[in-house]
Amino acid sequence: MRDLKRYCNIALVQAEPVMFDKGACVKKVVEGIREAARNGAELIVFPELFISGYPYGMTFGFTIGKRTEEGRKDWYRYYDSSMVVPGEETEEIGRAVKEVGAYVSIGISERDAVTSTLYNSNIIFSPDGKLAAVHRKLKPTGTERLVWGDGNRNYFPVADTPWGPAGALICWESYMPLARVALYEKGITLYIAPNTNSHEGWHSTIKHIAMEGRCYFINSNMIITKKNYPKELNCPEELEKLPEIPMPGGSCVVDPYGNYVTEPVWNREEIIYARLDMEKVPASRMEFDPCGHYARPDVLELKVHETVG
Repeated sequence: MRDLKRYCNIALVQAEPVMFDKGACVKKVVEGIREAARNGAELIVFPELFISGYPYGMTFGFTIGKRTEEGRKDWYRYYDSSMVVPGEETEEIGRAVKEVGAYVSIGISERDAVTSTLYNSNIIFSPDGKLAAVHRKLKPTGTERLVWGDGNRNYFPVADTPWGPAGALICWESYMPLARVALYEKGITLYIAPNTNSHEGWHSTIKHIAMEGRCYFINSNMIITKKNYPKELNCPEELEKLPEIPMPGGSCVVDPYGNYVTEPVWNREEIIYARLDMEKVPASRMEFDPCGHYARPDVLELKVHETVG
């Protein structure tokens, strides 16, 4: 492992997206970037699908063998609030990133530039404002598959940072053992996990992954309140059933030994700051290096079919 910059000042922006409103979400991203940078952040992380929100509880009119025109209209509205990458929105965010000179990770709903398929994606900007990594979620979870397609390129990109390789797996991708190994094999030191998980079992998972990968686990979730859904959506009965805070956050950072660097923050918007001691990463691998001295490539081998688009 090459020498790492000793400390990484990180900010997790646990905020509420403006549901189905791409322009307002981009504005909130830019504001969050500037605020975090004013407080010294060098790596700024936003949650899964922050642009333009996670449509928790919505079916878009889908049942097995059937769909509704009302649901199709809601899906199109979400489609229209999704981003083409690269595009106008990445340029606007890129200008803010360049202005502050930080690395920035953002979860987005990506609209393919050629087809009409949506992807649950994560993008990472380098301090010059350029895209350093674009990752499409390999397999949307459960009924997410009615909204987003399977990731079809850019499977395991990493951004080269002064603190080592940084890459992302989105939400339940972190339950895919081979996907984790694909990142470990790239020497990842900063494991960014934009997600929508708030249950206790997830927090057991993130501690395990931090220990398994001997890396910092960046657990980035959002706040969503029932009142933030657009009033004119065509599924009032679905929205009425939602709790007042369907997505309560829980963002935090876990160190390579499985300890909280920052405790989970619940039920409120907050920018969470931490100073990560990167010496802990190689030090933690003294007795266990998952793709180094504790690996047996003569016995076990992972073959990744990398595709770059």
